[in-house]
Amino acid sequence: MALLLSFRNPDDPTHVVSVFYGLSPEAVKPVSRLLFFYGWNSYLVFENGAVIARGDEPPRHRDSAPAGAKTEQHLRNIRQLTHGRQNAEAYFSFNGQALIFQSTRDGRGCYQQYVMRLDGSDVRMVSTGRGTTTCGYFLSGDRRVLFSSTHAKSPECPPKPSAQGRYLWSLDDYDIYTATIRGEDLVRLTATPGYDAEATIAPDGSRIVFTSVRDGDLEIYSMRLDGTDVKRLTAVAGYDGGPFFSPDSKRIVYR
Repeated sequence: MALLLSFRNPDDPTHVVSVFYGLSPEAVKPVSRLLFFYGWNSYLVFENGAVIARGDEPPRHRDSAPAGAKTEQHLRNIRQLTHGRQNAEAYFSFNGQALIFQSTRDGRGCYQQYVMRLDGSDVRMVSTGRGTTTCGYFLSGDRRVLFSSTHAKSPECPPKPSAQGRYLWSLDDYDIYTATIRGEDLVRLTATPGYDAEATIAPDGSRIVFTSVRDGDLEIYSMRLDGTDVKRLTAVAGYDGGPFFSPDSKRIVYR
């Protein structure tokens, strides 16, 4: 589950920032924890303060809160989970006990997919280490993960277009894959030219929804977990993407 909120930067009250939140699957009940991204790092918020999550690469003062946390007006009990390099797009496992995220750690020039426990331990790469990746997600049961990768097109990092100070999302030649949480048994689900990414799983484990340019425009599609029975869900000019299922798996929300 996910949502996009905006609030003021605690380090600069005149600067309003938009923050993408990943909610644990338990958030269909009263909210217990939120995951958000600020800059290139991930932060975990425990509403009741009962659990303390620490980063996988601890800062000099492990018990210190992130910069600006003392002046934050809207969130509490913030714990930073990642430190250094670029870390983004983290999502909870279905049992709420692990995260999948993309990172340029280990000196990488582009993103690979990693999983870790909520306490920051047991960090391991689950993608191939080739190309670039995005949009990681757990499958129901938490034994496999889903992500998009460009490694079939090229083992190298794709060229980075000039953003000229703007946010830019590059539509590289991604295909969708699944693998075990140990990074084994890689299975390719899509093989169409162009962009196949932004995939998420229905809570009941029945379908995958994703964004693709296969028909000439960015549209939303669904398919079975083995990549078959692909169905186009949108047909409006312009971008349709970022789909997530409702808790009952009957509807999707998208942008």
